[in-house]
Parts: sequence; structure tokens; C-alpha cells
Amino acid sequence: MKKPAQTNHQIHDLLTHRWSPRAFSDRIVEKEKIASMMEAARWAPSSFNEQPWSFIIASKDNPKEYERLLNCLTEGNIRWARFAPLLIISVAKLIFERDGKTNRHAFHDVGLAVGNLIIQARHLELHVHQMAGILPDKIRETYKIPDSHEPVTGIAIGYYGELDQLTDDLRKRELAERTRKPLEKFVFSGYWGKPLDLVKKQ
Repeated sequence: MKKPAQTNHQIHDLLTHRWSPRAFSDRIVEKEKIASMMEAARWAPSSFNEQPWSFIIASKDNPKEYERLLNCLTEGNIRWARFAPLLIISVAKLIFERDGKTNRHAFHDVGLAVGNLIIQARHLELHVHQMAGILPDKIRETYKIPDSHEPVTGIAIGYYGELDQLTDDLRKRELAERTRKPLEKFVFSGYWGKPLDLVKKQ
């Protein structure tokens, strides 16, 4: 299924066709594609080039590890994420390596790395669905994550599946129209809340 964004200005096709499904095929994500996505994340920009991201990965071709990671998600996400053949937890390093001070940009930079990963995944004909619904304390305990690091999001990746694998409520969400705020709601100039003059009212 395709759900292209109805944009008001031209953007790249990879962005137009990026969306977050809940129906995934059981087809295993090839290791070379996993490596390609991780390489894309590797080359994301970051404050002082600290690269404060780490990723914990589990694939269905290793059922034991997959189950461990799946159980670090909230129940609401397990309902559909269990269909995805590849699960990932992103982790942020909160302390600068260079001076030991707090890196307040760490979450931002992890987001940039995941953004790279997502666009590379789309290029590889994969879909990505990020999840805020994770169990940080369980993740920390399960994977022995040090206090200097913080679990950020869950990420489900795979090829698109079939709508009929979803429950009625999830199917409805899958088919829902994609929407976004108009640009004048968040692109400002001069002072807060004043839309940039070049942005046409949408």
C-alpha cells in the first residue's frame, strides 16, 4: 500500500513516500540492507561530531533475541510491532566524550541519525515505524545500558505486509489520511508566531 504525502511544495520522492505502517511482511530484512541503514545513520551530523547514538538490533532470524527486544515495548506497540521482522532500540549518550559535560543536543543528534536511517530504508524499499512506547527501565536492565546513556525510541522495520493481519482499530489507523500542520504554523520570521513572508498561506 502507498500513502504519498499531499505536499504543497515539491519535496524528494523518498520523503513523499515515507510513512509509518503497522502491517509488515514476515520477509527477513537482508543483512546488507541493515548494514546500509546503519551506514546512513553513521554519517549523520552531530554536535562536535560526538555521534552520540547507539542501536540495539534484533531480527526474527534470531527468535530469542527478537523476543527479548519485543518485550521491551509497551503492550500497545507489541500488538503490531510483532509483525515487523526487524526491531531496533535507539540509545543516546548524554555526556560529551570531549569534556565530560552534559550533551543537551544528544537526543537531537540521535534523531538526525535515525532520520538518515529512515530515508535510506525508503531507498531500499523498506518501511520504518518509530515508537515512543518503550520501557526504558526494562531496556536498561535487559541490555546493561550504563547511566551515561538513555534509551530513546523503538524502531520497527520491514517490507509492507497485508492489512488483514491488523485488528479493526489498527486497520482504521493504517488507512487514515495523512495530515500535517501548514507551514505558517511553524515557520516564523521577525518574531514568534509571525509567518515567514515567503511562505504562502495554505
